[in-house]
Amino acid sequence: MPSILVICTGNICRSPMAEGFLRATLRRRFGDRAPTVASAGTTGWEGSAAMPESVEAAEERGVDISGHVARRLIRGDVFDADVVVAMAAEHRDAVSQAMPEAADRTFTLKELVRLLEALPPTTGPLGPGDLPDRVVKADEVRRGGFAGNPHDEDIVDPLGLPLESFRAIAWELDEWTARLTQSLYGSAPAAAAAGLDEEGC
Repeated sequence: MPSILVICTGNICRSPMAEGFLRATLRRRFGDRAPTVASAGTTGWEGSAAMPESVEAAEERGVDISGHVARRLIRGDVFDADVVVAMAAEHRDAVSQAMPEAADRTFTLKELVRLLEALPPTTGPLGPGDLPDRVVKADEVRRGGFAGNPHDEDIVDPLGLPLESFRAIAWELDEWTARLTQSLYGSAPAAAAAGLDEEGC
């Protein structure tokens, strides 16, 4: 099954929310056929829960991450993922330096969305199995010189900031993960858009 790995620093603020939002939007689109989504941190606080502010901010947007358990990123996580989605350029660069063979499928969230949105429109809705090919195409656009907006690649780390900052980051992540699903797979079929999987009605 296709898989997406989301990474940040501690795996307690940004990446748990991004994981939750992305899993939710993919499951709305594909049901049980959705790509798997996991998260980890480059210096992950192994075994820690998500920050209470992250849990609350995600819950306010309809996603439950209360059961999240932080993990430290290991090579196997990257090896197994079809795409690595980093919360900031520092995380993308850390993976690319540690595992150069994964550099072509490692992006920041905003970078990946902009690269995919620069591709020609899809001729029809795609399926979960198209993920690897879409990642290849995004990397081709990147290697072709399309830089997106390098001054706006990072999702700000809200650790230590008030709840309102976590709410702002949750809103941003919700928006960008929705755009990621749209740019990966094209417009949703009517049944999926109505909250039904493709087997429904």
